[in-house]
Amino acid sequence: MINRYQRTDNKKKKSHRFLRFFLFTLLVLAIGGGIYTYNVYSDVAKAVNKMHKPIKREVSQKREEKVEVKKKDPISILLVGVDERQGDKGRTDSMIIATINPETKTTKLLSIPRDTKTKLINSNNPSKSSVTKINAAYAYGGIEMTIDTVENFLNIPIDYYVEVNMEGFRDIVDALGGIDVNNKIAFELEGVSLNKGPQHLNGEKTLKYVRMRKQDPAGDFGRQERQKEVISQIIEKGASLSSLTKYNDILEALQGNIKTNLSLNDMIGIQADYKAATGTIERLEIKGEGKLVPGDGWYYFVNDQSRQETSNELRAQLGLSDATVAKLNIK
Repeated sequence: MINRYQRTDNKKKKSHRFLRFFLFTLLVLAIGGGIYTYNVYSDVAKAVNKMHKPIKREVSQKREEKVEVKKKDPISILLVGVDERQGDKGRTDSMIIATINPETKTTKLLSIPRDTKTKLINSNNPSKSSVTKINAAYAYGGIEMTIDTVENFLNIPIDYYVEVNMEGFRDIVDALGGIDVNNKIAFELEGVSLNKGPQHLNGEKTLKYVRMRKQDPAGDFGRQERQKEVISQIIEKGASLSSLTKYNDILEALQGNIKTNLSLNDMIGIQADYKAATGTIERLEIKGEGKLVPGDGWYYFVNDQSRQETSNELRAQLGLSDATVAKLNIK
């Protein structure tokens, strides 16, 4: 079962900007207020080339043939924020699936809670598959194991991915000269205190702002909202004329903190032919139950029926027929 809710115009704009950040950030930051030169394009192309990290497979096992942006095929993009720290490979801090259909001019966004208990899929070595929190897939097998696990969880193809190092928020925000947020909860995290209400944050404070969750009554969902707020502010400042003088710093911060298998041609094609689909965005939530497992920790449990209903909706968005999800029987 999927829980839908009505949003205000302001929330729609935030969701719109959130998706645009991952798909069009480089283009928007470089274009600024409509000023676009060969030198800027060349710098953007170099930055995208450094960010471009293909995965081993060319076609998802959930598809018969590879999708093509130039043919305006419906596509899916896995957006992940990775909390990487020194000496630690990291785990996914946030995980969102965007399914974009240019024919129906619609986009559906599904957030998967990081504590969701599921089977982690290791396609290269099936014997190493295990059952634990979905965010552990990245720690065990990087983005490829994360993609395989998400595909198995929902029985949908993942065509593209965009991976953002959460530490990168600090570099990107500092390159922009800071951002303005409206903090709803006063808190202290790792020696940094943030008051309640509107305030201007530098990169270090922004990093704490997007990381905190234990002091938030909404937990992971509250943190996701703060992350979206920060991304909205980044794209708003990045698209301003004033940022053009800093675009080299911004591109350097982006290329050091973002990985994707989207090429520059893919990004340009999405900007040209898929933009209308971001005008109608539906946010989905997969229904489940959070509970403490004695001796094992806190998990978010999603039953097979909920996964099936979510899968059907996302597959329809991608122009695919219904197919039965793998039975996990997670307890």
